[in-house]
Amino acid sequence: MKTIKVQSNRREELVEITREVAREIPASGEGICVLYTQHTTCGLTINENADPDVKHDILLFLKNTIPQFYDGFRHFEHNADAHIKSSLMGFSLTIPFENGKLLLGRWQGIYLCEFDGARERKVLVKIIT
Repeated sequence: MKTIKVQSNRREELVEITREVAREIPASGEGICVLYTQHTTCGLTINENADPDVKHDILLFLKNTIPQFYDGFRHFEHNADAHIKSSLMGFSLTIPFENGKLLLGRWQGIYLCEFDGARERKVLVKIIT
């Protein structure tokens, strides 16, 4: 098991970690790479990595749909929205690989979805061959 450390710089941010994950893939053989974050206010996703407007649009939609300050939220830390957004995005990913390469689509990238930053996060990486 390996750990990738990810530093976010804003409260809400999609941080691409594709290169860091790719470094953990063995040079030969095939299998799956399982990513998991143990945090409750960030998640993981795969999405387009060519146009930065996609990241903007995802964050804008989530922010407008689940605002930080919502009448009725009870969580005293004022981050109930981050918990909900993380649950929607998910905490794990499974990606196949072969001969040293993640089998992502042409425009796909792997992202840590930060919803309660800025802070350092950890992503666990398990390679199964």
